[in-house]
Amino acid sequence: MRKLLHNEILKERLTIEEAQTAQKHPISILLHNIRSMYNVGSIFRTCDAGRCEELILCGYTPCPPRNEISKTSLGAVETVRWRYFKDTTDAIYYLRMENKKIFALEITDRKRYYTQIKSKDFPLVVILGNELVGIDQFILELCDDAIEIPMFGVKHSLNVSVAAGIVIFELVRLYRRFSFGEIW
Repeated sequence: MRKLLHNEILKERLTIEEAQTAQKHPISILLHNIRSMYNVGSIFRTCDAGRCEELILCGYTPCPPRNEISKTSLGAVETVRWRYFKDTTDAIYYLRMENKKIFALEITDRKRYYTQIKSKDFPLVVILGNELVGIDQFILELCDDAIEIPMFGVKHSLNVSVAAGIVIFELVRLYRRFSFGEIW
């Protein structure tokens, strides 16, 4: 085993131009009132890595261009399609018009784990909420369902960018299994 050199890794990756036109996975992420620009940048980077369809920024979630977002996104703001809505309910309305199912990543009285997404659930949007209070109840009521990441320790939540990474890559894995028969 040998660690790949940077130029060897680049041969396996898309260029910025290729990434901008490549077919995306039918997974969108909506950030509802995220406070940290570093979390936003990290989620941009994860959306790029998962080749997500888009990132929707809502409420007081910071938007590019911001140095703090650029720092943690490592240029992913150039490869991830994004849009901003002041009002999250407006965003959900438009996403529904695009025939997307809306899922909240939140702890609710309905237990559905993120691993239980079905092929009929795509294309989908996952809403990630504020670092302190999560997703507002009035937003939950607009969702088709809620999914959660099981917690086995004392804490009941993860950092929002960590949670985004877990969910995005499981959704990519499931979508690719349903659509192309890939098993990884």
